[in-house]
Amino acid sequence: MKVHRKTEYPEGRFTNTFVGYVGEDEGTNLELTYNWDQPEEYNKGNAWGHLALKVTDVYAASAYLKEQGVEFTKEPSPMKNGTRILAFIKDPDGYVIELNEPLS
Repeated sequence: MKVHRKTEYPEGRFTNTFVGYVGEDEGTNLELTYNWDQPEEYNKGNAWGHLALKVTDVYAASAYLKEQGVEFTKEPSPMKNGTRILAFIKDPDGYVIELNEPLS
């Protein structure tokens, strides 16, 4: 995989890095989030905050997922300290998955 984008958010105290085999708008990428002030050390099992999936429309995807009974930890809204639209859901095991839209 190659790093396609790395963005620091000093106000939010985190860094996002996007990696994948193809560019962000060409296929699937992983978003890796490093929280600067993580209270405990990152260890195997907690070394990531969440996975992110790019969807065409976060609001539409969220409406569909709500109809299916998916639990949200954050309703669709603009990203804090940014401009992208995001939502956060839980998978059946309780892991957090982010939904986000392509860069505009």
